[in-house]
Amino acid sequence: MRIRKFIPVFFVLFAILGANAQAKKYIVHTVAFYNFENLFDTINEANNDEEWLPNGAQNWTSEKYKQKLHNLARVLSEIGVGPAEEQKNPNSPTLIGGVEIENRLVLEDLVKEPALIGKDYGIVHFDSPDKRGIDVALLYQKKHFRPTSFKNIPLLIYKNQLNNNAKDKNASDDASDDKSEIDKNLDRVYTRDILLVTGFLDGEEVNVMVNHWPSRSGGEKKSSPFREAAGRLNRKIMDSIYKINPNAKIITMGDLNDGTYNKSVKEGIGAKRKKEEVKQFGIYNPFEEMFYKGNATLFYRDAGDIFDQIMVSETFIQKDLSSYRYWKAGIYNKPYMITTVGQYKGYPLRHGATEIGFSDHFPVYVYLIKEVK
Repeated sequence: MRIRKFIPVFFVLFAILGANAQAKKYIVHTVAFYNFENLFDTINEANNDEEWLPNGAQNWTSEKYKQKLHNLARVLSEIGVGPAEEQKNPNSPTLIGGVEIENRLVLEDLVKEPALIGKDYGIVHFDSPDKRGIDVALLYQKKHFRPTSFKNIPLLIYKNQLNNNAKDKNASDDASDDKSEIDKNLDRVYTRDILLVTGFLDGEEVNVMVNHWPSRSGGEKKSSPFREAAGRLNRKIMDSIYKINPNAKIITMGDLNDGTYNKSVKEGIGAKRKKEEVKQFGIYNPFEEMFYKGNATLFYRDAGDIFDQIMVSETFIQKDLSSYRYWKAGIYNKPYMITTVGQYKGYPLRHGATEIGFSDHFPVYVYLIKEVK
């Protein structure tokens, strides 16, 4: 399958910013999101990690773990990076949202990889109640971003929210290895918390949410209420931020296990496809337009979709460049990250029996830009 690549055309900045743009200087930061796909170490812990142990189903050895770290670090170090005359940003992402993370230790190992250690990434991480033991986290370059507060916000969903009347002919379909876990006593579905981090990006306050929404286990239609609840919780968090600061800048990102067109995103969060549709306190989703142009971050049964998304608040799409604004978005899918042969040709190159790949998702990113006075 041929994957359409996002090719930034950076010379259009001249037209966008005015006739004198070439004489002006800008600071650019990259914000990225990546599903690390089963970033487990080889230590047996009090979670369901038995599959990812040396004697487990994946035969997960120290050598394989180290190769996985090396592969992820390579990708993370390169997202959004290019010659200054081409991309205006020679630096790797300032902020990185990540999911499918076993614990803080694997993140500490990741940021110590040769490709990343010089960037001096800090870590914000909490253990989630997810039964598989996978969490969400935010990595940040300490020289550019200073967290001032962070908390994990639980997504409380229950079995009785399931749409038991939904008829889904593909009820067993699930484009992810992730499975929801239900507490038999409380009927609560244990999934990942939403991570909220507030901090200063070169002195400007920014609020960042990292999400990994409930899977489609049992079928998309039946499980949709869980993700719709996650979308509403995102909206509730944003509204609470706006009550404190009506001019707040908000980024929400994650593996949503839903497309840009699904109810959880369009109604739950209220995301808009076009900038001109975004009202005050609204949010813009650049990946919706990218989806309709044929782009994808993952594939299942030869169908591509964009589950990995980064959305920005209305305050990021204003024209004044005296503070950081949204500039561009992309999907990072270099050839070395793509399966080249066999049944899954064109898919993201993931872990297999004979090869340690990268992930079953492609990472996504946005550029934030500010004029230097």
